[in-house]
Amino acid sequence: MTKHLQATTTLHNGVKMPWMGIGVFKVEEGPELENAVKIAIRHGYRSVDTAAIYENEEGVGKGIQAGLESAGILREDLFVTSKVWNADLGYESTINAYETSLEKLGLEYLDLYLIHWPVEGKYKEAWRALETLYKEGRVKAIGVSNFHIHHLEELMMDAEIKPMVNQVEYHPRLSQRELQSFCKEQGIQLEAWSPLMQGQLLDNLELQEIAKNYGKSVAQIILRWDLQNGVVTIPKSTKEHRIVENASIFDFELTDEEMSRINNLNQNHRVGPDPDNFDF
Repeated sequence: MTKHLQATTTLHNGVKMPWMGIGVFKVEEGPELENAVKIAIRHGYRSVDTAAIYENEEGVGKGIQAGLESAGILREDLFVTSKVWNADLGYESTINAYETSLEKLGLEYLDLYLIHWPVEGKYKEAWRALETLYKEGRVKAIGVSNFHIHHLEELMMDAEIKPMVNQVEYHPRLSQRELQSFCKEQGIQLEAWSPLMQGQLLDNLELQEIAKNYGKSVAQIILRWDLQNGVVTIPKSTKEHRIVENASIFDFELTDEEMSRINNLNQNHRVGPDPDNFDF
């Protein structure tokens, strides 16, 4: 199993993606954001996840530059993800959105570019654009976010290239077992957003009990559960001690019994919108 913060999973096209990264959802532009990204890279994180709609790609880009310098590593050592927003789904508009994201981030390429939401009637054209970017070698891997099984099936009916990643809401209250087995069969890597359920699980007694056994925090138990389930995870934090704590999950392993106790917390409960029913 994953032994250290820089361990990677290999996507179906051979690209290596770190099992763990830092997310920046709802972190506004400014020094706090830049610093969080820089600190994460300095502490060994090699993956950063943002999106056009977060309106913070410029700050993320600055944080990346500062992080590369302070860690003494190269751009190639990092895995950077962004996502095309719903308003830009379409062939030309998706390609333009990619250019805009690169410009804001100050990067030459992205490691992973995702369709953020499965907007009916629009995501297939956007996928064609992602395939073009991929075939031209301008992005290392392409994927989707918030896609249910039926969205993936629909997409793959016409796709030349199968998505490499599906990033979805995933935590012990929403463990998406069917989606996970479908993605596994298809060779699509599942990735968790909101792995800590926006903090709502931190006072869960069952998780607290398991955490106590290891002298770990509930957050660390959940993130470890993600990895042992074969799910890439990108917890968000701007505080240095949390960024370090979140990454300190490679010195213990949950037992099968603990894993199934956590699996049993599932209630199909979402904190975010349902991909079958959103209006943005």
